[in-house]
Amino acid sequence: MKTRYASLRVLALLGAGAALAPAAAMAQDQTDTDLIENADVVDDNVIVVTAQGRAQVLADVPVAINAVSAEQLERSGTNDIRELTQVAPSLLVSSTGNEANGSARIRGIGTVGDNAGLESSVAVFVDGVYRSRSGNALSELGPLDRIEILRGPQGTLGGRNSSAGLISIYTAQPEFTFGGHGSISYGNYDAIRVEGGLTGPLSDTIAARVDGVYSRRDGFYNDVVNDTDVNNRDRYLVRAQLLFEPTEDISFRLVGDYSKKDEACCAATFVQTDFAPLARLSDDISPLSAEAKFDYPGSATPALTSTANPIIPVLLGLGQNPIALNGGTFNRDIYVTPGRTYQGETEDFGVSGELNWSFGDTTLTSITGYREYSNFQASDTDYTQVDILYRAPTEDAGAREFKTFTQELRLSGSAFDDRLEWLVGGFYANEKLESRDNLRFGTQYGTFANCRLANALQPTLGALIGQTVADPSRANCFNPTAFGAIQSGAVFGAATPAIVAGLTNLATLNDRGGTGDVYNQQSESFAVFTHNIFHITDNLDLTLGLRYTNETKDFDATFGNDNTVCPTNRAILGPLLGVPSLAAFAGGILGLSCQGNSTAELDGVSLSDSRDENEFTGTAVLSYKPTDDLMVYASYSRGYKAGGFNLDRSALAEPVFLNVNNIDISRLQFDQETVDAFELGAKYSTREFGLSVAAFRQEFTNFQLNTFNGTVYLVQNVNGCSDDLGGADRDGSVATGACAADNVIPGVVAQGVEIEGTLNPSPDFNVTLGLTYADTSFENDLIGNDSGAPLDPALRLLPGDNMSNAPEITVTSSVSWTPPIGNSGMRGLVFFNTRLVSDYNTGSDLLYGKEQDSFMIANGRIGLTNIAGRFAIEGWVQNIFDKDYTQVAFNTPFVAEQQTYSAFLAEPRTYGITLRGEF
Repeated sequence: MKTRYASLRVLALLGAGAALAPAAAMAQDQTDTDLIENADVVDDNVIVVTAQGRAQVLADVPVAINAVSAEQLERSGTNDIRELTQVAPSLLVSSTGNEANGSARIRGIGTVGDNAGLESSVAVFVDGVYRSRSGNALSELGPLDRIEILRGPQGTLGGRNSSAGLISIYTAQPEFTFGGHGSISYGNYDAIRVEGGLTGPLSDTIAARVDGVYSRRDGFYNDVVNDTDVNNRDRYLVRAQLLFEPTEDISFRLVGDYSKKDEACCAATFVQTDFAPLARLSDDISPLSAEAKFDYPGSATPALTSTANPIIPVLLGLGQNPIALNGGTFNRDIYVTPGRTYQGETEDFGVSGELNWSFGDTTLTSITGYREYSNFQASDTDYTQVDILYRAPTEDAGAREFKTFTQELRLSGSAFDDRLEWLVGGFYANEKLESRDNLRFGTQYGTFANCRLANALQPTLGALIGQTVADPSRANCFNPTAFGAIQSGAVFGAATPAIVAGLTNLATLNDRGGTGDVYNQQSESFAVFTHNIFHITDNLDLTLGLRYTNETKDFDATFGNDNTVCPTNRAILGPLLGVPSLAAFAGGILGLSCQGNSTAELDGVSLSDSRDENEFTGTAVLSYKPTDDLMVYASYSRGYKAGGFNLDRSALAEPVFLNVNNIDISRLQFDQETVDAFELGAKYSTREFGLSVAAFRQEFTNFQLNTFNGTVYLVQNVNGCSDDLGGADRDGSVATGACAADNVIPGVVAQGVEIEGTLNPSPDFNVTLGLTYADTSFENDLIGNDSGAPLDPALRLLPGDNMSNAPEITVTSSVSWTPPIGNSGMRGLVFFNTRLVSDYNTGSDLLYGKEQDSFMIANGRIGLTNIAGRFAIEGWVQNIFDKDYTQVAFNTPFVAEQQTYSAFLAEPRTYGITLRGEF
């Protein structure tokens, strides 16, 4: 028994240099011994995968995937899924204000993770068990067997549905031979990483394994004000396993793990001209509207952080250090509000069991998993030194908790003299999500909000008094002369008492807001599926798969809030909203008083709702092998991602018009996302050379978009319209741009070509190359949901443009050389990999000033391995050329109306040394 499983593990690791060769991925690790033993080629280029519910040589699988071996993962420095982007050209992983918000994209398609109510377009599985969101995998992974990245929608096999692809992570298994491993790394930023583990038999039928990882590192940002660092690392992982093999036909693997992070994350800097040279002020800034930020910036106008931008003198007057505004986007000295912090904590643990039981020609596979995940993250949420918005470091700080139980059952076998490989199965998932928040206005918010209103009056009131209206040194931010003119009635006439009272009340809106909003969502998903391979001839296969999924979600929320300024000003200013000459300014006061629907009117209010979905998805693939080394295929697949609820009170209504006695809770719902995908591919594989080509087209209906508009998160389904909307989807009106329901078409299309190759002229030298061209873009005429409703005006730049974080061209490459040194078995190690991407916009609303120029990242590792058969020493560098680039640029909260943006930066150059040993 132990020999059989050890040999299969070796087979799965062979071809370490073929990390970019096409492979297949699934959320299970079933092994078909007969298939592997009878494979035509069993040599250094064989990789075994389970994409279709059976163990198969990857070159025989008509699916577009990447398989990355344990050795390749080690050489590329992969400790979490972010580093996979260096070896998988169609994958991009980024994180924003919290690592729990991490987002994975494949072929340009992904889900912004800031709202826990949205599921990931790219599903992540670890040892066959679904992780509730892709951000949950942004942590230490420990020793791995391999990672498989499946590209395109997954709507038939393997656990949870996903609309863009999946990442399946397989950890190293227990072995029946006693052994151990250990490593220690030290690098710049005072980084230390220690990993170790033991494995071996407990009896003739039971093997065990225990692994642990500890990692710490100083932060990449220096918080000058609070004398601390941010974006640091302090985390650990412990994983224990048992493997039980009572007979040749039964195998049961039990895995338990616990990980914890206690880290400060995630700071941001102001976007300046070194990142976005064309990011300039509009010729016309209207402080009470969002129109200006949609104008294409002119190169002759001032930079965004220039004092010509009226919001900048306000920030400076309220205490913002000017260095933060002119020190450069990539200056990692940050200036945070005194006393504010980005400290947070994450816990993740669970247990899973996988049973594989063969009886005759049939195999039963059962994968059972239970996981709990919790995270909270405090923040200086405005990312400035001015105290405008914050989350206090409590367990309610932007918190999310998942409790997930999943059960998958599969029964597979063959019939008709092996002409039919059949598989049927079922999947059940129960997920309990609790999201909590304590977002509050800061101690300077009232003055800052009034400053915005003072700037709005500058053209008229400034001309009247001949002075600057805004005076940040005053609690109400009005120059005394200007405020006296307002009080005299010279500006607002009979409405003066209401306007003055509203401004005075707004100035007191300090350190108020959320006291504990709690959102609960319980999801239940049932699915049955079948996946069958018909061997029509020895060289021609037809694969047919079908899946039915039922998804229900129950939602409830209870709000806590102490912002009494909002209801007070609503009572005072409400009557003025019907007066055309006063509506804009009165609405501005009221909007700033009730921003994000932060109001004591919601204190103690509870809401509930539910939704139910039923979807059929599936796949059809025709594949042909004209020779043993070449396969061509054509496929169609339909994928699906569940709808849900926007876990954000800001979506309940426009703050000015919120009526707590008549809340339309349906505004929180968004519909399920579906995709129809078409693919043509070819794979050629020999020991010396491998090449795969895939051409794809994916059409998304009800694409789920989550974007931050500078004030709130918008969750919007995006579709297209077959009619010409005449630019009505690009204007500032929420009422224009509707489409007849019969003319609704997919709103997002991803199409392109992927080319991947490997060259293995000798066992110790390997070259890989990957190229992805992906035109992932919105249709020209866009609407909202599939009823034909107009697109939200905040998304008016989307029609006809490429999606965010979707570069058209990505090129990856690697070179690996492991020459023997002497006759002792020692080998050298020389390894380099690169990733080159073309320009792309990093903001999901595609606003100007968020464009990332083309860049290349190179990593390297050199050393000596197999010293005395046990040890290795390696020096490594990540981001060799210290390239500055951003993960995501976003609208600076409450400041973006004046065209001010911030950015979450990617990691700088890191380097160090690693010592390894094993026995």
